Amino acid sequence: MTDVLRRGRASLAFSFFAQGVAFALLVTRIPAIQDRYGVSDALLPVFLAAVPVLAGVGSVTTEHLVKRIPPSRLLRWSQPVVLLALLGAGAGDGVAQLAVALGCFGLAVGTLDASMNMLGVSLQRAYGRSIMLSFHAVYSFGGILGASLAWVGAHWHLALWVSYLPVVAVLVPAALAGSRWYVDATPRGPGEEAADGSGGGSVVFKLLLPLCLVMTFAYIGDSTVSNWSAKYLQDVLGSSEQLATVPYNVYMVTTLLGRTIGDFGVRRFGAVVVVRAGALVAACGFAVVAVAPGAWVGMAGFTLLGLGLCVLVPQTFAAAGRLFPGASDAAIARLNIFNYVGFLVGSPLVGALGDAWSYRGAMLVPMVLVLVTSAYARSFAPRQDRYGGGHERARAADVGRGGNGL
Repeated sequence: MTDVLRRGRASLAFSFFAQGVAFALLVTRIPAIQDRYGVSDALLPVFLAAVPVLAGVGSVTTEHLVKRIPPSRLLRWSQPVVLLALLGAGAGDGVAQLAVALGCFGLAVGTLDASMNMLGVSLQRAYGRSIMLSFHAVYSFGGILGASLAWVGAHWHLALWVSYLPVVAVLVPAALAGSRWYVDATPRGPGEEAADGSGGGSVVFKLLLPLCLVMTFAYIGDSTVSNWSAKYLQDVLGSSEQLATVPYNVYMVTTLLGRTIGDFGVRRFGAVVVVRAGALVAACGFAVVAVAPGAWVGMAGFTLLGLGLCVLVPQTFAAAGRLFPGASDAAIARLNIFNYVGFLVGSPLVGALGDAWSYRGAMLVPMVLVLVTSAYARSFAPRQDRYGGGHERARAADVGRGGNGL
């Protein structure tokens, strides 16, 4: 493998890591942000919903920008904006400043998420084997570190800007320095056909729709864990307040472990088998949570959820790249929107069902949705880019062009 690809992979992995840290620092300190700015409980959901909505706008915008601007350049400048917006959310004095900071964070994070995954898919194609899960594993590791730093800040009662400033001061220059090694995809020639035979120049939404549904259902499951695991363990399963904080950490750790080894599974058994297995394991996790007689059995359910859900999102991005090899950037930007759709739908859906019915019953809904993803597993089958199952290419086929200098 060439040094260009190795440097490109390492620099992109750092970008995923930095985004994991930033996102965790934001979402785990929401109560502190609410207290700092005096945001009411009625107004808080508006602020929280605005971030994924604006991220969706950013992803749509990215789909059009990449026609003229390389994804590497969009990633290079969107990542510092995300980090500086995080600092702004912790350093402002009024609600208006918080709104501006979160607005900038949302718009920039949509561009960042889309462009990161565009570069990941193009690097996977150049490597000729599955590597997407490794990028998302690094993101999970960044999330664990970010959540740990947030705990330190809360434990020592540090001001938000004091907690955020050292992280931003380290990550911004490091991300900018690493961005010089990003590797963009080399455009395909006019004779190279897409997997659907359309020539690869455009995205046929009907073909992309199954992957959009999988992305939505996966994030409904993920947001259920992140938003309701603590409340479920404490209010339904009768755990202590301290123990109720554990399931999400367990979920993040098992997500990291599953993604760390997931690429080997894809190479050995193929994406279809891995996605089906992940969906079944995640569904079993929700079932265990729904019927758990106590906190420790519930914890086992959340452990299964991390191992199952962790493979779905990275493989969905990879499948979109294979499905539209001549228009993978546009496909990924469009698919990325459904990341935020799932995030927006998941938490309110479970909350409404829990209040109207029961929280045990509410856990069965994401269980069914995750099971449905196994019906779409054929959409993950390799076509032109054949990863795993004895079809890996021995050497990189296409290095691509390096990112432009700073």
